[in-house]
Amino acid sequence: MSSIDEVIIERRGSAGLIRLNRPQALNSLTLPMVRAIASALDAFAADPAVASVIVKGEGERGFCAGGDIRLLHQSGQEKSDGAESFWREEFRLNHTIAHYPKPYVALMDGITMGGGVGLSAHGSHRVVTERTRLAMPETGIGYFPDVGATWLLPRAPGEAGIWMGLTGLIIDAADAIHAGLADHAVASSDLPALIEAIAALPVTSSPADAHRTISAMALDTGTSRLAANRDVIDRAFAQDAVEDILQALAQEPGDFTAEAAQVIATRSPTSLKLTLRLLRAGRTSASLAECLNRELGACLGILYNPDFYEGVRAAVMDKDRNPKWSPASLAEVDAASIDRFLVPAQPPLFA
Repeated sequence: MSSIDEVIIERRGSAGLIRLNRPQALNSLTLPMVRAIASALDAFAADPAVASVIVKGEGERGFCAGGDIRLLHQSGQEKSDGAESFWREEFRLNHTIAHYPKPYVALMDGITMGGGVGLSAHGSHRVVTERTRLAMPETGIGYFPDVGATWLLPRAPGEAGIWMGLTGLIIDAADAIHAGLADHAVASSDLPALIEAIAALPVTSSPADAHRTISAMALDTGTSRLAANRDVIDRAFAQDAVEDILQALAQEPGDFTAEAAQVIATRSPTSLKLTLRLLRAGRTSASLAECLNRELGACLGILYNPDFYEGVRAAVMDKDRNPKWSPASLAEVDAASIDRFLVPAQPPLFA
């Protein structure tokens, strides 16, 4: 077994086990953690005695709540290269996970947000539990869904991914499976047994063997709220302007649409328009790599956007939950102001 303080890496039978170990910070990712995970994945991929990889979060509250926003905020204010280095290495890790040559089993128990979605939803075997609380809440801090979310969310059924990206609202296990971000639900109390069962598979086992092992413990999650509201989601969120989405929501009765409209009204207008633009572009993109490259350019633009600093202040620093967005209204955010976020990063992530 080897470890750094924030990641524990070990072999368990035929499985390589990666344990995120910042429970006091809901396992939020730091650059050393990203590097440790990437190094472990490379080693496990090359090890013929490892048949699969399992990734889990330590503690009772969450798998991974995302990247360390305080560090990104500080890097942007200091104009250091820390934020860019983090994003470049995190996004490359997301790409590695999506193309990993062995079964990659992510145990999405508890809070799974932002970078935690990037660590899990790109994997081949994604497991949620009754405790899963998954979200891409970035529009609430003057940011946008990244870590390849602009590839994942547009591929959810209908417009569910647009609903997720704009509102940032939390979804549960049933919704995560409906949205294509997870494959199976397993009781949180059964996760230790699941780890042992996967670790007991022979080295010659296949991805199908891992799938059958997880399926044998799977639960029925019941009805997905997103599936139950698909018709109204598809009608309202098919619009190509945030203003039109809000107008469409106003014409739909019910608590579900009222909640969506109310939440969107509290989000950064710039982030909302940027998010919709990126999600629409992601829908017609040819690859995850293309989306990650585009996201990196937008990330670098975010560092010059006052809403990011104001959003982090209101949500993380002062915690007054009362951000003052600039511009304050959707009408003040024109197409040209969004274009500046779409300048390609140099050098690109992927040639």
